[in-house]
Amino acid sequence: MIQKPRGTRDFLPEEMEARRNIESKMREAVRRFGYREVCTPEFEDLDLFTLRSGEGIIQEMYVFEDKGGRSLALRPEITAAVIRMYINEARVAPKPLRWCYFADCFRYERPQKGRYRQFWQFGAELIGADTAMADAEVIMLAAEALNATGITWDLKVGHLAFMKNLLKDLEPTGQRRVMAHLDKKDFEGLTVTLADMGKADLGESLTALVACRTLPEAFEIAGTILEKERVEQMTGILDDAGIAYSLNFGIVRGLDYYTGMVFEGFAHNLGAENQIVGGGAYRLAHLFGGDDVASAGFAIGFDRVMVSLGEVAPAKDTVVGIVCTDEGRSFALAVGRAFRAAGIRAEMDLMGRSLGAQLAHASRSADFAAVIGKREAEAGQVTLKNLHSGEQTTLDPAAAIAEVKAHGAR
Repeated sequence: MIQKPRGTRDFLPEEMEARRNIESKMREAVRRFGYREVCTPEFEDLDLFTLRSGEGIIQEMYVFEDKGGRSLALRPEITAAVIRMYINEARVAPKPLRWCYFADCFRYERPQKGRYRQFWQFGAELIGADTAMADAEVIMLAAEALNATGITWDLKVGHLAFMKNLLKDLEPTGQRRVMAHLDKKDFEGLTVTLADMGKADLGESLTALVACRTLPEAFEIAGTILEKERVEQMTGILDDAGIAYSLNFGIVRGLDYYTGMVFEGFAHNLGAENQIVGGGAYRLAHLFGGDDVASAGFAIGFDRVMVSLGEVAPAKDTVVGIVCTDEGRSFALAVGRAFRAAGIRAEMDLMGRSLGAQLAHASRSADFAAVIGKREAEAGQVTLKNLHSGEQTTLDPAAAIAEVKAHGAR
């Protein structure tokens, strides 16, 4: 028997309905902010990802050569693809662009709970706005999307200006080494690296910055930063908007292209693998031959959201079983069409069962049975039976539809 590939999953109807229910809540949340959905190819030119993250990422990706000899990769994330699409398709579009996406990604890594080789990301990118309000909107948008799901989580907001000011005298390679240690909370490695660079005195300041949780303290540790006013404006907007967050200046995101605001979110009940969102302000388009446009965005790990939520009941449709005799079948087909046209799920017997067997099956899978025999067909009516209460009445199709809709609204 052939099994599914390691790190992938099959989703049965109940699981898919639950996932679509949560997905729709997130979509609606970002729609209200004016974000519109985009879609990019599942595979891209390999250079798109190596230009962003370096050759080392190849070991974590599904890379292949197509029949034309081109080096391609299944997308490991969406941001680079969205910015590539912006350069190709929308460079002259009015700014800012508010785009969102929901898509599957692929990474070759060890599968574990909440981490798979095929996984889904829900995210957004704000392209062409370089203000404190833009930074704050992206954070507010991520919070709105996650809060819509009902998940319990903590939001941590930072800004790279403080860290970069402390590291301004280091060469870029040295900065990357230091920030890699901080990203992994590897303070022992940080101490060794700084000593090797002859910058051991930086260790105390960096450790203090990672630990501090207030702006005045961060300004005192990092010294004068050019972005002081912007950081204060951003946090003020978040406070005015009622966003629950804590400051964390140890967030470095581990990627060179982040330029300022950064944030992360962590679910309360996922253990070590509990990060569910990450994002920030960045400049990426120039790497792909575009303009040096300011951007900000985030990606939510949708699978971890679903794991955190646990057993989520799918949004339940009201189901009508169309139960009919041979004499009533023609009218039953018309009634089924009328129910479906009204937005009601209606199922007919496909197995040639007797009337009693059809009713028995409907009682296991439906909320109502619309019984149509010879008498009902001749009168143009249905006998509508509530399969939960046992009550039944004979109605014309329009009244039966109204009754089922009223039940679904309760």
